[in-house]
Amino acid sequence: MKSTVDQVFVGRVRLMLPEGEASGIFKSAVDGPVQLGTTGLAGDEQADLRHHGGPDKALHHYPAEHYALLAEEWPQCAPIVGPGVLGENISTRGLSEHDICIGDVLRIGEAHVQVSQPRSPCWKIDLRLKVKDASRFVEAAGVTGWYYRVLREGCLCAGDGIELLERPNPWLTLAEYWDTVTAHRPDPAALRRIAAAPGLAADKAGRWLERAAWLEANAG
Repeated sequence: MKSTVDQVFVGRVRLMLPEGEASGIFKSAVDGPVQLGTTGLAGDEQADLRHHGGPDKALHHYPAEHYALLAEEWPQCAPIVGPGVLGENISTRGLSEHDICIGDVLRIGEAHVQVSQPRSPCWKIDLRLKVKDASRFVEAAGVTGWYYRVLREGCLCAGDGIELLERPNPWLTLAEYWDTVTAHRPDPAALRRIAAAPGLAADKAGRWLERAAWLEANAG
């Protein structure tokens, strides 16, 4: 599996009007190399550090192809939807949640990164697109993008290659993961297997173990 970074985006925290909520969803394309550290790209910020950023969400990757689906669903948004709009850090074509697995280790430019989890869509997507329940559509369609943790720091830039180095969980694509964990009553055994997958963010592993235990306790 190989691909190329089309664009790299960073942004400072800004207020989302008219609500006045602070957000780091506003990003701008960067020319030239950007240093990627263990907590993210140089010059990039997140407002709500309880739910965004940190070592397991250091870099957000969003496929550019998904924007065509959003424009088709909401034609009024077509003039604004495109790479960078949903706050991603890197944009590509040719990779999707069906191609990437939890735990994948990739080389992007100089850096080595590992897929830790999909993005969990939140209400700020609604505000960004000015569409009610846009985040629910992104979740239901499984066009969430995903996060990386950084295993080796380094610079990356538009035009850099993306190369798969390791795949510890070939059975667990992001699409399969998302379909399982968002099911109404998933198989507890499937949740336990997912929780044990190398590379999955620790908080997500704990959540799925708790859910599996609840489902087993409330079976029938």
